[in-house]
Amino acid sequence: MLHPQEALKTLLDGNERWVRGELVHPRQTVERRREVASHQEPFAVVFSCIDSRVPPEIIFDCGLGDMFVVRTGGEALDDMIVLGSPEFGPSGYASARLIMVLGHQRCGAITAAIESIQTGVPAPGHITAVVDALRPAYDAAVGEPGDLVENMVRAQVRLTVDTLKADPLLAKLVADDGLLIVGARYDLDSGAVELIA
Repeated sequence: MLHPQEALKTLLDGNERWVRGELVHPRQTVERRREVASHQEPFAVVFSCIDSRVPPEIIFDCGLGDMFVVRTGGEALDDMIVLGSPEFGPSGYASARLIMVLGHQRCGAITAAIESIQTGVPAPGHITAVVDALRPAYDAAVGEPGDLVENMVRAQVRLTVDTLKADPLLAKLVADDGLLIVGARYDLDSGAVELIA
């Protein structure tokens, strides 16, 4: 079982390998598949966007059984099913003592939410729920100088980290069991992950 700071270092070291193009593809063998088939001890939960360019297992050069991955558009969080997923990892598995919320550069969900909010045209289908969940990040970012999409990406990560830290179940794990909750941003151009919360 990794200490939360060791788990974070494992992710960041894997990301450095990804940036350099020196992947080692750890724990991706047939033997590893057999090893984790009946039992898992992931060391982290990564809550990220559904964007096809940001697969956590690849950008952190990790393998089978290393992490729980929760993915929604723009890391949109509701107070039921989606929130239950990051709760499940560390509450059910003592090995998972790190939650990373991972936003990314040029997020399409964020861009679509901005367009819907600014034009007043509702997004189609259930995508309106994603827009509604992202509205607080829009409100936090809209008055800031600089690029609105980038500001909103960062605001969404920080707000999601704050929500997770305030969740009663996770707050107890932070206080009693050393759970670490951090926020980060992935750069699509460089491949680098930067801690921002």
